[in-house]
Amino acid sequence: MDQADVTEIAKEKVVHDLKDVVSSAEELLRVTASQAGEEYEATKQKLEAKLRSARDELDRIEHVAFLRAKQAARSTDLYVHEHPWQSIGIGAALGVVVGLLLGRR
Repeated sequence: MDQADVTEIAKEKVVHDLKDVVSSAEELLRVTASQAGEEYEATKQKLEAKLRSARDELDRIEHVAFLRAKQAARSTDLYVHEHPWQSIGIGAALGVVVGLLLGRR
């Protein structure tokens, strides 16, 4: 697994964790909706605005990640079609390396 894969997995985990936080905050707002008070209402409105903003940003990040993955797949497909023998060699080499690593266990 290379550094790009590790970074992508970390990004996905952060996005997932942020979605959990946003969902939990939204649930907290629903549960405490019966609370009264001017200060509470102002704080609630600020939190709701921040949650909307966070959810929008998470959606944007997911969309960008999807587009990047799609572009990477297209680039890989194009490379394989333009360089079939090199691709076969790379695949075989990766297979040997994975086989050696698994054989060590």
